[in-house]
Amino acid sequence: MNIDFNKNNDGLVPAIIQDASTKKVLMLGYMNEEAFLKTNETKKVTFFSRTKNRLWTKGEESGNYLHLVTIKNDCDNDTLLISVNPEGPTCHKGTDTCWAEENEPNFGFLSQLEGIIAKRKRMSEVEPGLREDKNSYVVSLFDEGMNKIAQKVGEEAVETVIEAKDNNDDLFLNESADLLFHYLILLQAKGFSLKDIANVLEKRH
Repeated sequence: MNIDFNKNNDGLVPAIIQDASTKKVLMLGYMNEEAFLKTNETKKVTFFSRTKNRLWTKGEESGNYLHLVTIKNDCDNDTLLISVNPEGPTCHKGTDTCWAEENEPNFGFLSQLEGIIAKRKRMSEVEPGLREDKNSYVVSLFDEGMNKIAQKVGEEAVETVIEAKDNNDDLFLNESADLLFHYLILLQAKGFSLKDIANVLEKRH
């Protein structure tokens, strides 16, 4: 790996730290060549601390180490993207990231949809007369209970299989979307989320 440590007068290059699983950016540090070599040797991310004016292994005091997975160099050979498995919170203030974000898996729009379904579930626990949306389909499913939700997942699964045997891609995709939507509702009804399913798949892998 060709890293241009001489590009800056201080011999430092930025090191962006990213969680290997969630892809969340955890922090930004700086490395000189010695820190880079030590990181590769120990497999624990080590920076050059400009305030301490010495090498600093993240977690040497707190125990919240950043365990090295991969290091990538950018197109100009002067910025590193370091993939890690964090041990505990990354920020010295005790948060998961230095931007005070939770380091949780994000499935894009599906995570947004999970949030909407979770909100509808909470709404179903409110007295019908006090609900904001009295005509919510998702709330009505939660009202009818687990048997109805599971039944809908079964129905959508059958319809998806039927469309899979046909050649109408539009119908297949729509039925697949219906199946996934109702499965997300079932997960919420059981108290789980996509994160839990991803964890099971990851362990199997």
